[in-house]
Formats: sequence, C-alpha cells, structure tokens
Amino acid sequence: MPRITIPKLRKLKGQSKIVMITAYDAPSAKLVDQAAEIALVGDSLGTTVQGRANTLSVTMEEMIYHTRLVAENTKQALVLGDMPFMSYQSSIKQAVSNAGRFLKEGQAGAVKLEGGASVIPQVKAIIGAGIPVMGHLGYTPQSVNATGVSVNRDRDALLDDAKRLEDAGVFAMVLELVPSDVAKEISEAVSMPTIGIGAGPHCDGQVLVFNDILGFDPSFTPKFLKRYLNFHDLAAKALGEFRDDVRGGAYPADEHSY
Repeated sequence: MPRITIPKLRKLKGQSKIVMITAYDAPSAKLVDQAAEIALVGDSLGTTVQGRANTLSVTMEEMIYHTRLVAENTKQALVLGDMPFMSYQSSIKQAVSNAGRFLKEGQAGAVKLEGGASVIPQVKAIIGAGIPVMGHLGYTPQSVNATGVSVNRDRDALLDDAKRLEDAGVFAMVLELVPSDVAKEISEAVSMPTIGIGAGPHCDGQVLVFNDILGFDPSFTPKFLKRYLNFHDLAAKALGEFRDDVRGGAYPADEHSY
C-alpha cells in the first residue's frame, strides 16, 4: 500500500474517520504505521521521551532527528513534523527555512504549527514554498508565556482562526481541548479535515500520544485520554521477573547459553 497523500487525506472528510498517532522512533513508527493514516512526530517528545517539564526546550535538531527515524520506518502513514517553539515565530524566512528542513532532512511529508491569525503570514509562505501545513487551534502551549493562557475556548475567535487557516491553505487542522459543540461547528464550517484531541466526537479524526494510548505513565490521566494498555505495570512486572531470575540463577539456563 503506497504512502497516503494529502489529496487522499482530504477526501476522507465525511467518508471515514482519520487516525493520527504520535511516533518518535523506529519501534513506535512501525506500530503506528499499521494503525494510522498520520504519524505525528510531535514536540511532545520533550515530555514523553526526554522527560522534560514542557515542550518549549525542544530544538529543531531534535525534531529533525526523530522525524527522520519515523520516516525511515514507515511505509504507509503520512509523516507529519511538528514545528517546535521558536522555529517559525520570529520571521517568515525562518519559518519557511525550518519547514523545508523537515522535508529535506527529516523526510516528512508535511509540517504542523500552532496558532491562528498571528501565524497566517508564515502559513501562507510555507505553503507557497510547496510545503503542506496542518494548523493547530485550541490548546497551544507554545504561546502560554505570551498570552498567559494555553487554551483558547472562545467560540468566535476559534471559528475566525479556523476560517483564516482554511483561506491560507492548510490541508487539515488539530482542535485540542476545544469544547465539543464548538469543534462540531468548526468541523462543519471548514472544507478540510479536523483532528480532535479532547474536542469531542464530531471532528473528522482523532489523535493521541503513543505513550498515552499504551499507558507508559499511569499518573497521566486527563479526561480526554482512553488508555488501551497498561504498559507500565506489564513492563515493571517483566523487568522484575528478569531481575529475580538473574539473582536466583534461573537465567541464563542451558537453552540460553552457547
């Protein structure tokens, strides 16, 4: 099966729900490729992979590295590179250059960036350079230090931003922590697919973080998350059994020795 294209993805709106899952390395990429139309290399790697308090310190070099790993280990999913904090905000030239790096060095098929009206010039320039862009509205943690809030739930502002992003040419947009009724209204008002996370069932698709779906961190329990596996406890049990076998002499046995 060939890798999914932007035109094919857009045609799924109203036909089939779109699945997007984050991936950060070869093992996660291979698994996500079997389940999702889009493999998002999110700047969430700052918290999920690097163990940092937030995503603000994630660099372009780190994003390019992880994006390339995912691209090299997927065959079907569209690989989407998440533009990190300060990789596109300071100038249009910077935005286009860094977006291009995701495609040239990271082998991504598209990029995602946060914001509405304030980033329209960057969005237009990136798309004008031939690079597909996914928008991201609602919860925008990269802006928290400037705005004092990380979640915009204002209906009129969100609708306006969604229409502006549509006019600018984005092929899809994430709606994160947007009230369900507002997400429904936006999804019906725009021609491109909407991908929800904590935004109710009316979006054209859904996204979750790989580590969250599988239960890597049992302490992370937001309302929107449905955990499909308790990996943390299963892994802890397995590692404990290995420890006990080593200490008790049960491993390695004859069948494990050369």
